[in-house]
Amino acid sequence: MSILSSSRTHLLLVDFQARLMPAIHEGEKVTAQAVKLLRGARLMDVPRSYTEQIPEKLGHTVPDLAPQPGEEVLAKSRFDACPETGLATRIAPDRRIVVAGCEAHVCVLQTVLGLIAAGREVAVVADATGSRAPVDRDAALARMTQQGAALVTTEMVIFEWLGGADHPRFREVIALIK
Repeated sequence: MSILSSSRTHLLLVDFQARLMPAIHEGEKVTAQAVKLLRGARLMDVPRSYTEQIPEKLGHTVPDLAPQPGEEVLAKSRFDACPETGLATRIAPDRRIVVAGCEAHVCVLQTVLGLIAAGREVAVVADATGSRAPVDRDAALARMTQQGAALVTTEMVIFEWLGGADHPRFREVIALIK
C-alpha cells in the first residue's frame, strides 16, 4: 500500500460505543487516539463513517467521537459490517479505508476481512483499536496484517494525509498531535 492521501481515503470508526468502551483495555487511550484521527479527518475533508453494533443495547458512539451531519452511521447486528450494511460498496471505490475501533478481535477483524475479501485496501490504526484483553487485540492485528491490511498509527495516518508542511491546514492539524 502506498501513501494514504487525504483525497483517496475514507475513515471508518467501528463500534466506539458507550456501553462497550469502559470494558476496553486502555479504552481512554484508544478513544483519545481515535479523537485525534477523527479531528484530522474532519480538518482535511476525509470522508468518515461509523458502525454501531446493536445500538439499542450497546448505546451509540461515545460523545467524544459523536458523528456530525454528513457522517454516516451504520447500525448492525453482524460482526462483519459488510454483508448487512453494504459497507464495501458504500465507500467510493477509489478510496482506501482507514479503520479504527473495538473490539479488534471481533467486529474490527471481521469487518476488515470482509473489506479485504471485497477487494478493498485497508489500513488498521493500531493505537486507535482495542479489545478487552491485550492478547486478543495483538492477535487480531497480526491476523489482519497477514490477510493484507496495512498496520499504521494515528500519527502515521495524519502525517500521510498532510503530505507536507505546505498543507493549508498544517498548523491546525499539528496542534492535534502536540
